[in-house]
Amino acid sequence: MNKKHLIEVVIFLTYALFAMSWVAGSMMTKDIMAYYNIEGMAAATWMTNAITIAKIIGNLSAAWLLVKMGPKKAFAVASVLIVAGAIGAYASNYPLYVFSRLVMGFGGAFAIVYFNPIVINYFTAEERPLINGINAAAFNMGNLLAILFTGSLLSSLGQWQNVILAISGFSLAILIVWWFISDDFSLSSSAGNQQQAAYTLKDGMKESVNWWLPIAYSGLLFCYISVFSLFPLVPTFAAEAKYLSSIMIGAGMVGTIAGIMIAKRYPLRVPVIRYCGLAMTLFAALMITTSNATIAYIAAFMAGFFMFMPMTSLVTLPQELPNMTPARITVIFGMFWSVSYMIETALMYFAGILADMTGNIAYAASFAVMCSSTFFLASFFLPETGKKPDAFNATAKQA
Repeated sequence: MNKKHLIEVVIFLTYALFAMSWVAGSMMTKDIMAYYNIEGMAAATWMTNAITIAKIIGNLSAAWLLVKMGPKKAFAVASVLIVAGAIGAYASNYPLYVFSRLVMGFGGAFAIVYFNPIVINYFTAEERPLINGINAAAFNMGNLLAILFTGSLLSSLGQWQNVILAISGFSLAILIVWWFISDDFSLSSSAGNQQQAAYTLKDGMKESVNWWLPIAYSGLLFCYISVFSLFPLVPTFAAEAKYLSSIMIGAGMVGTIAGIMIAKRYPLRVPVIRYCGLAMTLFAALMITTSNATIAYIAAFMAGFFMFMPMTSLVTLPQELPNMTPARITVIFGMFWSVSYMIETALMYFAGILADMTGNIAYAASFAVMCSSTFFLASFFLPETGKKPDAFNATAKQA
């Protein structure tokens, strides 16, 4: 394994372990509530809200930190903050525990933004679809690890605090590896590009593509999070929500592999985003409306498959914009994640209001599925950055 592939393994595991800690904490909510004598789900939601708030703020500040410290130290800081999630194991009160999740959330926010300048620097344009696809599955992998191992870790280690410490211990080991193998690189230029002027957040906000990308993703993100938060509260689905969510995770892994293959062989990005987005919404709608459990399971698989299949194309698209540099891509994805989570948070809040007003949580679930259509609708405003193959152009001219 050469250096760049080892670096890819490190950044992937860094975010996957962050996701594992996030989801594992959510899965142990009842244990944590009992330990701190917390009553009511409103107070309990701050465990997740703290991470969401940190991601909104942290994503926008990631570019500033990268410029100030350089790639090596900036990603190390992100990793340190993720490891600092272990503070929660020693928290003497609930607010301090919530603060530990806030700190960890900042680490995750920084880390995911830094994926892109690292990929731009170390990998060629031909290699990036594969790497982007793998990185797009990092959170899903962490989610899967949490589902598979949280229960057994809790049983073997005895307390929820020990589970948090164990996950942070793995994150610390990955951080040490990063420090010894990583190096700093120029943020203002990349392979094939001349030195570019500094690209700031103000510059990023002037480009429409930087808004349409997160608008597209926000609905999918809301629907994905709802599968694990809102859907389990709905008693009227044909199949239990926990089975639907597990199927969607597994299908997402398959969809990620398919998305990588498509991005490498089919150079156009927008059609993949558009029609996968449409299929995802239609299958998700079928999943929650059918009265047949078998159909619900099949629809859940297809919804998860089409939810993750276009992610490689979505992440690759901005990397293919003209004159792309590590600094510019950092700003673009800082906006991408921050705006996505801001919209998702607003949609989730509205879903809660909708459920309270109607007295039926199923309406909130339907709203989440409806919002996933932003992936399809916003695709009509995205630029096509892929180039048709020469053979295709030649055939078209002959015709």
